[in-house]
Amino acid sequence: MKCISHSILGVIAAASLLASSVFAATPENTMLVKKQVFETDNFATFNGETIKKVRVGWESYGTLNEDKSNVILITHYFSGNSHAAGKYAPDDAQAGYWDKIIGPGKAIDTNKFFVISSDTLVNAGVHMPNVITTGPATINPDTNKPYGLDFPVVTVRDFVNVQKALLESLGIDKLYAVIGPSMGSIQAIEWAAAYPDKVERMVSVIGMAQADAWTTAALEQWSLPIKADPNWAQGNYYDAKAPLVGIRNSLMLITQQAMHPKIFNQLNSQYSPLEEAPMHDITADFSAVNWLKEAATSRAKMVDANHILYLVRACQLFVAGFDGKLENGLKKITAKTLFLPASNDVLLMPYMAKLPHQLLKKMGKNSQYDEIPGSWGHLDGVYGVQAKADVLAEFLAQ
Repeated sequence: MKCISHSILGVIAAASLLASSVFAATPENTMLVKKQVFETDNFATFNGETIKKVRVGWESYGTLNEDKSNVILITHYFSGNSHAAGKYAPDDAQAGYWDKIIGPGKAIDTNKFFVISSDTLVNAGVHMPNVITTGPATINPDTNKPYGLDFPVVTVRDFVNVQKALLESLGIDKLYAVIGPSMGSIQAIEWAAAYPDKVERMVSVIGMAQADAWTTAALEQWSLPIKADPNWAQGNYYDAKAPLVGIRNSLMLITQQAMHPKIFNQLNSQYSPLEEAPMHDITADFSAVNWLKEAATSRAKMVDANHILYLVRACQLFVAGFDGKLENGLKKITAKTLFLPASNDVLLMPYMAKLPHQLLKKMGKNSQYDEIPGSWGHLDGVYGVQAKADVLAEFLAQ
């Protein structure tokens, strides 16, 4: 395996449920894309609150056909953003996270499809230069200060409804397909359950259809380090020091849980349980722990602590269709569905995708299931997704 540089560590640290694809060289013919902005006023949330102004970024690849019937929506993962493919500038270090499968002649063929992706509400990477989002770090027009915890709790249904408003602003009222990895998968299946008349195909990659008790408790561990940092100050830190230690510790958990032990051990091949410093100093860290700290520290300043808390809560509050039991939401789905979990995923394990697939099949609906092989664990949703490019392309051709 190639040597893992500090910059790559930073990319991995930023990946909450996924990471950017870091090993493959970017082809010279990679698409150049432009980030755009969508705004809407008086957005009504699922909880009955109103956000006076919502502003999110979006980008697209390919050409919208005359009857607007070739639209594929890509919904991004926990710490991701709209940049699913291509580059913003020719000298960008990396292309979008799914550039291997989105583009001319690829599984999601931009010669055929108009592909669009947007930043979610409460996007974690609010301090990244190409992320445009609305959340606790946004200025509240009523106070001229950041919302902080006054920002309403938002749900995956709200993410979907912002995307729906964006599409409607472009005159698009139907999706050929909606496809997403990890947190993107729950947005995709929510689209299919909430708006069955608008979705023809749904692809869930390394996903789930509801947050079970195990997942909710696991996700809570991502929030606890932030709340334990004194600088968090109940979310009121925007005029003071940010809770960077809490963010770092949260990212450490996220990074490790997104990886399989096999690849984690491989990347820490110099680790020994009898390392000299920890043997003599109780405050010293093992090399594997330092590896995680470096990875997390390199990205902590790009992330907002409150935004992580809100994203965690949105994932915890999820059941497809928001209609009590999962079965109630799945009954509404009319789209063809494809579930692609990663075989070695220890974060969102394959059973979480197998459950909705089996329920849909039992209901007599058109559902397919396959697994992505690999050693990266949850991150195979990016690194290994190309292994199922033919499966994806065949599904989209149905």
